[in-house]
Amino acid sequence: MDAEKKKPMVSDAGAWAMNVVSAVGLIMANKQLMSNSGYGFSFATTLTGFHFTVTALVGWISSATGLSVSKHIPLWELLWFSIVANMSITGMNLSLMLNSVGFYQISKLSIIPVVCLMEYFLHSKHYSSRVIMAVTVVALGVGVCTVTDVEIKAKGLLCACVAVFCTSLQQITIGSLQKKYDIGSFELLSKTAPIQAISLLLFGPFADYYLNGHSLLTYHYSMGATSFILLSCILAVFCNTSQYLCIGRFSATSFQVLGHMKTVCVLVLGWLLFDSALTLKNILGMLLAVVGMVVYSWAVEHEKKAKISPDIRVDSKLGGEAEKLLEKDNGVATSDIELARSES
Repeated sequence: MDAEKKKPMVSDAGAWAMNVVSAVGLIMANKQLMSNSGYGFSFATTLTGFHFTVTALVGWISSATGLSVSKHIPLWELLWFSIVANMSITGMNLSLMLNSVGFYQISKLSIIPVVCLMEYFLHSKHYSSRVIMAVTVVALGVGVCTVTDVEIKAKGLLCACVAVFCTSLQQITIGSLQKKYDIGSFELLSKTAPIQAISLLLFGPFADYYLNGHSLLTYHYSMGATSFILLSCILAVFCNTSQYLCIGRFSATSFQVLGHMKTVCVLVLGWLLFDSALTLKNILGMLLAVVGMVVYSWAVEHEKKAKISPDIRVDSKLGGEAEKLLEKDNGVATSDIELARSES
């Protein structure tokens, strides 16, 4: 029994670890690839198209070799999900371009309450005061260590709203589709990745040209840049897979809250590897965010135990009543049964 209880816990921890490590590694690789001091590959949307192309290829190989089983999902649902996911990616890129870094970070933090509201209205999910308090502490901590200047523009605000809405809807839909069609995380990703890859590769270069004024055709692909593009694609496969895996096992809210651990890791690694500034404000914000994550984990675990306890009491009560009815139907008293046991 103990082994059965420990197995899911280990696999859940593994899913979170894979997501954090791959996401942080992806951010570091992309920073080197896309920064002016690195290889200057400033085509974020097209790079995401490359990511989903490699992911789709891995999914096809897995399905062809029998490592994964393909289940049917209506094409219209896959198309709808892909549109929402691509709008999330494009919206985030536009938000980063049109807004200040501070407002961009605030818009990312607002995903948490938007996800909570969507889960409440779409799935009638309620949150305890402990969970709400923990979410607030996490958002406050991440805000303290990441938000600097805040400048709002009309177009930037619109793009940020679209990005936040689509990102929240995408993450909720991942869990809904997995439960609705009883499909694994990697199988679902394998079905959506080809559609996203094709659409992003078709429209990505135009979006990137609008964002930075550079054409993908004029970029010089050196050996170092090509190597980092391949590394970015490999890390993206693990990052995308673990994202679907985490949301399928937990919830979109938990993924957002505990996912801010990646923000803390990125800040620390940026300080270690890229000589980024790490002030007392950053450190205090990171500590506050970590405390919020710990409180959130405790609050969620407390809610689970609170839900399990009444179920156990009801099951034991029903079991006792069923035993009495069975004894009554058989015409045998409990004392007679105990007597027969002692005589035998």
